[in-house]
Parts: sequence; C-alpha cells; structure tokens
Amino acid sequence: MPLNGLKIGCLGAGAMAEALLSGLIKSGFPPDYLYASDIHQQRLAFLQKKLGINPEQSNQGLVKAVNIVVLAVKPQIVGQVLEETGEFFCSGQTLISVAAAVPVKYIEKFLKEPVGVVRVMPNTPCLVGAGASALCAGTYAGEEDLRRARAIFSAVGRVAEVNEELMDAVTGLSGSGPAYMFMILDALTDAGLRAGLSREVAFLLSAQTMLGAAKMALESGEHPARLKNLVTTPAGTAIEGIFALEEGGLRRTLMKAVSEATRRSSEISARLK
Repeated sequence: MPLNGLKIGCLGAGAMAEALLSGLIKSGFPPDYLYASDIHQQRLAFLQKKLGINPEQSNQGLVKAVNIVVLAVKPQIVGQVLEETGEFFCSGQTLISVAAAVPVKYIEKFLKEPVGVVRVMPNTPCLVGAGASALCAGTYAGEEDLRRARAIFSAVGRVAEVNEELMDAVTGLSGSGPAYMFMILDALTDAGLRAGLSREVAFLLSAQTMLGAAKMALESGEHPARLKNLVTTPAGTAIEGIFALEEGGLRRTLMKAVSEATRRSSEISARLK
C-alpha cells in the first residue's frame, strides 16, 4: 500500500483538511500517523479530540515530522506559509497542494531541495466522502508521489489525473461545479413546491434524483445521452420537460458557466507564474 508506515500532515486544519483526515481514518489509516498545524489552536484541539490526530504547534515542526505534507491553506497565504517552511522540506517527501489556482512552479520556487509536488483540485463533496479530485505532477514528482496523492484523495471520493495546463478547466468544472448543482437543486425544489409538493418532499425527491442520476451514470458507464433517452418516451412527460430546458438554453448556460469559471481560474493562476 502506498501509505503504509507513512506520516501525513496537513498545513492548515480547515474543512478540507478535516475531510481528508476523516476519510483516511475511515479507510483504516491510524490516527497516530496523522498530524495537523494551524494558527487557531482551538481548531487543533477540536480535531485532536474528534479524530485522535497529533496537533503540531508550528508549521515547521509539522514539515519535519511527516513524510507527506498536504498544503491546505487559502491560496492567498500559500506564499507566506511556504516562505516559513520551504527550507525544511527534503527529498523523499511528497508535498500535495490543494490551494486553488496556485501553479506548481510557484510552490517549487520556495523549496530548497527537489521535492515531489503534486497539485490537486478537490471539491467540497470531499466533506461527505463523495468528492471529485483531479491531480497533476510537479517537476520532481514521480510515480510514488502520485500514488500517495491518489490514495489520500481516493479516501474521500474519485480521482482523475490531468496535465497541469488543464487544472483551470478542472477548477471551472468540478471545483466550482457543486455551486451549479446546488443552484439546480434549489430550482428543482422550488419547481416541486410550485407544483404542489411540500418543500421537504420536493427537496428530498430533487436531491435523491440528482444523486441517483449521477450514481447511475458512473456505475453504468453509459453515455449521459443514452441514459436520458431511457427516461423519455414518445409524447411523454420527460421529453416535454427536456424541450423546455432546451428552449431555456440550459446546455449553453452550463457550458458558459464552466468556461467563465475556467477563465477566472486562469487569470488568478497567471498572477502567480
């Protein structure tokens, strides 16, 4: 196993760090081998009590203590954290960054030794073990570094590997995608309410329908268009609904949303290159 006997630490103990640590523990990884550091000591005490992990009082101490470092801080303070810790990384360690829109080259310039950097774009459903994460390798990252990253993020969902030039597209699609899905869920719930259902029933049916459709698509491997065709019948209800969606430009709007989010991610990344 790629993680056996290794110590893993999160620089930053926010929601994503908690999701990763919780997912690893649920998968059978021993809490004694998990570490976290954070500026907020109360947060560390909370995670220690909840998960049984090791709280580290300093970022430098965490880097020295572990084999795999997950950089889980906000993008705007990545430089500050790496300025503080960069000299303590050494060859053989893996540095995994989940900081959105922060390029590998920007991270690597703070490191004194050739360290395997893996950039990952996860999304918020990692918090419930249903995340979609994409990863790419840095200059010195080998297959072992990638295996380590895949193992960690597989504990909280599904993982894909892409070239770094596609990470902005990943950010626009799956990184930002939960927001689009929540808007659709909210609209479907309101539509059910308008049709006479209670809000509770409309929400339950809408959310489970989204979950079931995604599960069906992933597990069947069928093209979404084929699965859509299984629901539609001649002169039936579904085809009427689909006609209204096409009339309203749903496809075009969703495609534009991903394109605009991708463009914005690219703009942010460009500032750090």
